[in-house]
Amino acid sequence: MALIQHFPKEPPPAFELKGRMMTLSVLRVLTSDLDAFSEQLDAKIAAAPDLFQNFPVLLDFESLSSGAQSAFDIAELDRLLRERSFVPVGLRGAGDVLAGIAAGVGIGVISASAVEPSRRKAAKDAGPPARAANLLIKEPVRSGQQVYAKDGDLVVLATVSPGAEVLADGNIHIYGALRGRALAGVKGNAEARIFCRSLDAELISIAGHYRVSEKIQESERTHPVQVFLSGDSLVIENL
Repeated sequence: MALIQHFPKEPPPAFELKGRMMTLSVLRVLTSDLDAFSEQLDAKIAAAPDLFQNFPVLLDFESLSSGAQSAFDIAELDRLLRERSFVPVGLRGAGDVLAGIAAGVGIGVISASAVEPSRRKAAKDAGPPARAANLLIKEPVRSGQQVYAKDGDLVVLATVSPGAEVLADGNIHIYGALRGRALAGVKGNAEARIFCRSLDAELISIAGHYRVSEKIQESERTHPVQVFLSGDSLVIENL
């Protein structure tokens, strides 16, 4: 008589760990004077309080000298950022001393020496750059939805509702009303533009330079416009 053995079943996987690139704002630290830092940050938040709720940032210390980094109070910076609803998710450009202190505070460190060579190798292996991956959306983008056109333009043939967010590495074309948030050139493309049939946006942004609803003039609303960057200022121009 054959003996039948019963082996315990493998438990279902509890998680997956994958490498993934995500859009993340970089906060460049240009001074070790945290009083001046917090004062200017508060002024920035006051201009767009809703934009910075639970706002994840990557801290960049490349502009600080090694001496300034060694004396930098990273724990105090972490505290004042979190008090203002910013969420530091890591830092880069840090020397050994600052990196060690940051690890003690609980902030991860991204090593440029480890990341950049692999990026260069990937780019070399990939050959010529791929054609831009433009994204076409035919339906309205509703409140709570986010649409991102990676490495290309975004075209929306309908309305972007209040509470919705559309992002693109390139241009954004909206053939309806823009009532939510539109962020073009999110990887730093200062030549990107936003086009829409009717502007009534909560926020518009080109390459990190933004304007909130309160700063959009009545004369700039409810008709076809294009938005582009001139120097460090956003320009809204009638079409």
